[in-house]
Amino acid sequence: MQSDNRIFDDFVKFVNGAAGTMAGMVREGEAATRERAREWIGGLDFVSREEFDAVKEMAAAARDEADALKARIADLEAKLGTAAAAKPAPRAKKTAPKD
Repeated sequence: MQSDNRIFDDFVKFVNGAAGTMAGMVREGEAATRERAREWIGGLDFVSREEFDAVKEMAAAARDEADALKARIADLEAKLGTAAAAKPAPRAKKTAPKD
């Protein structure tokens, strides 16, 4: 009976070793796959979330500034009077090209 337990113990050790080896292979495979995906995605010139959010905030600030400037221009035009505001600015004269 003692020999049966030894065979069983050896089999359990073998299975545990195989399971540990398989788990290690799976981890290495996942790491290699992640690295290749990062390389592939990095070559596509994607933008990170932080960079996108920064540009989004800059665009919102520029839009707010443009709106404030439009309001300021409208206020100044109102102070100057409607006649001066309606009058278009003079354009530069175009000259004909010389041959």
